[in-house]
Amino acid sequence: MTVKELIELTGAKDMTPDAPKDTEVTCGYTCDLLSWVMAHGKAGMAWITVQTHMNVIAVASLMEMAAVIIPEDIEMEEATLAKAKDEDICVLQSSKTAYELCALMAQAGLPGTPREG
Repeated sequence: MTVKELIELTGAKDMTPDAPKDTEVTCGYTCDLLSWVMAHGKAGMAWITVQTHMNVIAVASLMEMAAVIIPEDIEMEEATLAKAKDEDICVLQSSKTAYELCALMAQAGLPGTPREG
């Protein structure tokens, strides 16, 4: 699934229209604890979080994630969106809950993050 297909699947609003949409989404993940995401994040991940500050983009960029999805129409800070644009990180905003987004991605066959060990 590509980011473009993820947008179509979820009906999310693209907050970074210039970011690449042909990036492959390899898995989905939901977590709001940044240190935990750094420990379990994967390249190509679609990460759902209610966090909207600058560190979200830093983690997504470091982990080479495909997209960050902000649920429940939560608005991301303008400075954070500007950083996402600079880093070519796709940020999506959805009216759906994190649970609904996860269910949609799982029904479409997108796996969760593989567990190690």
